Amino acid sequence: MEAALPAASEEEKFAEFRRKVRAAELLSAAIERLLREIGFTGKLMVVVQNGRVLKSGYEEGYFRQDEKA
Repeated sequence: MEAALPAASEEEKFAEFRRKVRAAELLSAAIERLLREIGFTGKLMVVVQNGRVLKSGYEEGYFRQDEKA
């Protein structure tokens, strides 16, 4: 059962990342920490005009590295 907990945690973190992208909450220290935790290696895009976030998104780059010896 312990093996399932880290996977669920990873899925929850990635779901939180996607929620932040949809809510245009990309410009915070919390998102940087979250990106490191989920191992995101893609690109984040934020379009700002007149101080307002018009659009935000990301290009896939989420690669989970399995520890195989």
